[in-house]
Amino acid sequence: MFAIVRTGGKQYRVAAGDKIVVEKLDGEAGSSVTLGDVLLAGEGGELKATDGLTVSAEIVAQAKGEKVIVFKKRRRHNYRRKNGHRQQHTILKITAIGAAQ
Repeated sequence: MFAIVRTGGKQYRVAAGDKIVVEKLDGEAGSSVTLGDVLLAGEGGELKATDGLTVSAEIVAQAKGEKVIVFKKRRRHNYRRKNGHRQQHTILKITAIGAAQ
């Protein structure tokens, strides 16, 4: 069974046992998270109703993404600015897709 869930403004196709990297969620490694915003669910070619459907996941780790360098320059004005950014991520392992408890 698969599901399409929305978290952090993005959509992810998940199935039981999958690992996904999402925007930072609160919690420590090993704790469980419930994703309630299920947009679509199905099995094979069949679609199922999403009323009351939730996706359970376990937090594997809290991590940082790759560094992104932001460099601004204006020619002939001696203007240079260099900034770096590392986005916070949460790695989730999907444990189950089922009805809300």
